[in-house]
Amino acid sequence: MVREPSGGDSGQPQLVVGKTAPAFSLKRDDDTTVKLSALKGHWVVLYFYPKDDTPGCTTEACEFTAGIKQFERFDAVVLGCSPDSPESHRKFIAKHKLKLALLSDPDHSVMQAYGAWGEKTLYGRKFLGVIRSTVIINPMGKIARHWPRVKSAGHADAVREELAALRAAAG
Repeated sequence: MVREPSGGDSGQPQLVVGKTAPAFSLKRDDDTTVKLSALKGHWVVLYFYPKDDTPGCTTEACEFTAGIKQFERFDAVVLGCSPDSPESHRKFIAKHKLKLALLSDPDHSVMQAYGAWGEKTLYGRKFLGVIRSTVIINPMGKIARHWPRVKSAGHADAVREELAALRAAAG
């Protein structure tokens, strides 16, 4: 089993490939609730981002949208997650014609469970915030791959390539 750290010594949870993904139930952009348990049988790409309609977050969401047909061919559901409200998500989706579901985690509980909420440093100032990261969850609800810190540009392609490799290895 491969251990992939999700934040070093920051006290964040450590996600382990092969272990059960933390359960979640979150409101999405259309005000319905998405539960991980309801997605069993599908691959899930869960990516965490700081804020709707900011440059890096827009790049990442647009790149996932551009490749959404390929993700769907892999029987994968792509979910973005930020602290923003469902209303904010709706505006973000409409403005950029996004074709993926965006989840709202205002209390950061799911982000904390996935190691995507923690200490960050910007211009020498330390603060708590969303750590841009991504998890692939296999159809049995297990962690298949974890990127604990990512750059937005080009990341969707890397996730798609990894998903293709994981599906091929799974048979």
